Amino acid sequence: MDILTGPPVAGSEADTLLGALERNRRTFAWKCGGLDAAGLTKQHPPSTVTLGGLLKHLALVEDEYFTRRLLGRELGAPWDAVDWDADPDWEWHSAADDSSEDLMNLWEASVERSRAAVTEALANGGVDQLARWTGRDGTSPSLRYILVDLIEEYARHTGHADLIRESIDGLTGEGVPQP
Repeated sequence: MDILTGPPVAGSEADTLLGALERNRRTFAWKCGGLDAAGLTKQHPPSTVTLGGLLKHLALVEDEYFTRRLLGRELGAPWDAVDWDADPDWEWHSAADDSSEDLMNLWEASVERSRAAVTEALANGGVDQLARWTGRDGTSPSLRYILVDLIEEYARHTGHADLIRESIDGLTGEGVPQP
């Protein structure tokens, strides 16, 4: 798998899933990159979603799915200090208080933890390995399911990011931007 170009045309299942996820991450990072706080807090009415909120949300999703669910480990800062019952959408609105650098660093660190978690899981059972987390129905998702879910999550939110970024400075495009 080449994280710079996307999934292999005829690779293994794991390499294909990881390649698709990495392509989505790259495109999302491109849509959010190079903006100041004003850019990351700009809304595209009638939606209240911002690029900063998307960065923080996807950082949470990365940590939730790969650290907590897959590996069964507790979440660290900033997630462990949030009263999620009192404020279930905390990441979306609290992003307005964070600098663009802090938001990008938070997301990048979450992605790195996720990559390490996936590497660990693949070494211990491949994509069939079940997560340590159990859902309300008593089942645990496989790593395969989690990867597909994250690919879908990124695809949906990259679409949001496309519209927001175009409204900020006209940046458009699709596919895998080359470094």
